[in-house]
Amino acid sequence: MVPDVSKISGISEFTVKPEKTRQIYLKSDKAFLIVNKNTIEVRCDTLLSENLKSKYETVMDSRYFGRGGIEIVLANQLSPEELQDLIRLSYNLTI
Repeated sequence: MVPDVSKISGISEFTVKPEKTRQIYLKSDKAFLIVNKNTIEVRCDTLLSENLKSKYETVMDSRYFGRGGIEIVLANQLSPEELQDLIRLSYNLTI
């Protein structure tokens, strides 16, 4: 389940662009979160990305952000707190 972005501390202004198959969360017209049917995609630090991909089978390279992000299958391998932390990091990495 995707956390309610408006309730994540450290995230203030953002807009949501709904598309046919996904929602794109934007900070200053740049995406920081992509919500698909069964996955989310976030920007991520390279070292953290490699660590998460080796630790969890549900974490892979992002299709939207490429090597600058990760895609996470929402299969409850990561806790809600970890998902919130990754969304907050992605928000903060977005310029």
